[in-house]
Amino acid sequence: MTTPGPIRVLIVDDHPIMRDGLRALIESLPDVEVAGDAADGDEARREAQVTHPDVVLMDLHMPGTNGVDATRAILRSVPGTRVLVLTMFEDDDSVFAAMRAGASGYLVKGAQQDEIIRAIRSVAAGQAIFGPTVARRIITLFTSHSGTAPTAAPFPELTAREREVLDLIAAGRGNPAIARHLVISPKTVSNHISAIFAKLQVADRSEAIVRARQAGLGGP
Repeated sequence: MTTPGPIRVLIVDDHPIMRDGLRALIESLPDVEVAGDAADGDEARREAQVTHPDVVLMDLHMPGTNGVDATRAILRSVPGTRVLVLTMFEDDDSVFAAMRAGASGYLVKGAQQDEIIRAIRSVAAGQAIFGPTVARRIITLFTSHSGTAPTAAPFPELTAREREVLDLIAAGRGNPAIARHLVISPKTVSNHISAIFAKLQVADRSEAIVRARQAGLGGP
């Protein structure tokens, strides 16, 4: 159901130029307004709890808490809010991690301004919106699996990024190599590893490697 009054949007992106550009776009519209902005997932969660936006325009890969985890936390604490992902990444893991977290839409950065505006209005009205490239990936994936039972991803309790880190651990990579490969800080890698150990209830790296390799991770 369409919200009464202007659609209130919380902008979440770790790049100030991107936040400023989205703010300028939204402020040019008569029926949409900026509820606030945030530079990372933790700040986004706090802002959402304070401002109760109709739509959160969410980047996925940010320092600290990523957009997938932030989406899950926001929808749990502010259930009336809808999340529209706007990110550089259109890989299957990112798309489906966002969908599993409860995102109502997914656009890739580079989308035209009118496409972003339509998506904000549609998500606020309760619709699910996916950009053309993402929609094609979804269709291709389901077409390729037609007639076969989908294979469940190992360790569903992990986020897509945590599973990626675990896969690299199982492949024998150390924290600095993982950080370089994923283009994140070593501290973020350590945070992901701590979360992995807690969720898998393992005591150390070697035990995590055994669990991961048993599940088929760590391959070439």
